[in-house]
Amino acid sequence: MTIHYQLEGRDDAPVVILSNSLGTDLSMWNGQRDALLPHFRVLRYDTHGHGQTPKSGKVTLAQLGEDVLNIMTREGIDKAHFCGISMGGLTGLWLARFAPERFYSVTVANSAAKIGDQAGWLSRARTVRQEGMPVVAAGAADRWFTRSFRQKSPAVVEPLVHTLAASNAEGYAECCEALAGADLRAEVGEIALPLLLIAGEADPVTTVADSEFLREQVSGAQMVTLPASHLSNIEAASQFNAALLSFLQQQEG
Repeated sequence: MTIHYQLEGRDDAPVVILSNSLGTDLSMWNGQRDALLPHFRVLRYDTHGHGQTPKSGKVTLAQLGEDVLNIMTREGIDKAHFCGISMGGLTGLWLARFAPERFYSVTVANSAAKIGDQAGWLSRARTVRQEGMPVVAAGAADRWFTRSFRQKSPAVVEPLVHTLAASNAEGYAECCEALAGADLRAEVGEIALPLLLIAGEADPVTTVADSEFLREQVSGAQMVTLPASHLSNIEAASQFNAALLSFLQQQEG
């Protein structure tokens, strides 16, 4: 399977890999791309079954991690920084635990060692297979953004909801099933990489408490809480970018 990705920036700069959330594509990182490019090469990709990346069979968290490693190998990237949000953040935790030698640092935004519960993900997978993506898209904005942001920024919110509604139902369902089986709570204590945790203070999906659990488990982990809901890189983009750049530049020395 071919993963769709974009690699931009000067060849001699360190690489930052950005991993999207469930139901979005690499364009969700447009604001981070612009902030990072003066300092880094930026690699954005469409997760399995999302955007322009096709769906190919059953999906597991390990496979989502291996997809990243395969892109790095294809591009000759020995080592990189990684930043993922929600499902992408859980992918980052897997990489930090099982492929630490390939990364300088990992940033985990609006995520958790286990996101939601198995029954809920399996139910959502069944729903989109039976009824299609619009039924999930209808409530997405309420999960992704605070009420005030939805009211003042419809031009930002509506295209994201449209992308979700038009996305591949089977690819989305497969990733729901991957999340149903993904649980790193017993593993994250082994992570030794520099780790930045970004939480949204109004996030109902992956809560501040989820990030605090990770901070307690991972020695030396840093944590920032932003005035946002689940897609904090969009709702609080300037604060997100400042936190991410500061952390990355600490690692670069």
